[in-house]
Amino acid sequence: MRNNSKQYWLVKSEGDCYTIDDLKKDKKTSWTGIRNYQSRNFMRDSMSLGDTVFFYHSGGGDKNPTGIYGLAKVGSKAHPDETQFQKNNEYFDTKATKEKPIWFCVDIKYVKTFKQPITLAHIKFDPKLDGIPVAQKGSRLSVQPISVTHGEYLLKKLL
Repeated sequence: MRNNSKQYWLVKSEGDCYTIDDLKKDKKTSWTGIRNYQSRNFMRDSMSLGDTVFFYHSGGGDKNPTGIYGLAKVGSKAHPDETQFQKNNEYFDTKATKEKPIWFCVDIKYVKTFKQPITLAHIKFDPKLDGIPVAQKGSRLSVQPISVTHGEYLLKKLL
């Protein structure tokens, strides 16, 4: 379980799937479709209302390079991901029931779009971001914790 200190998170979305601009338009969205147990556990057990979220686009190509594009915050406590119950949804899970859901999500609320993203290339070469999970080889989690040191540094750099 979490302590009461400030928490920072990075959530990833494909740049051609759901973008920071989509979140800005929607104002708030449930972070559904996560089918990795570790990411689910972060949302279910560790994220809290008001936690800071860095919104990361992955796989954007040359036009929209991979990187952090904006800021959001956790806008709800964890709740069952409704997509697990929807038979026509790509995230439907035959083992999940309303009584015993398997997958959980949080809502995230839009805060800000950055004028310039912090690209993955920049993140990898910034010595003050050494050890940040998103820059580690093989790091594919769509929900990742960010240390307070890295989170505060990113906020100062971006705001």
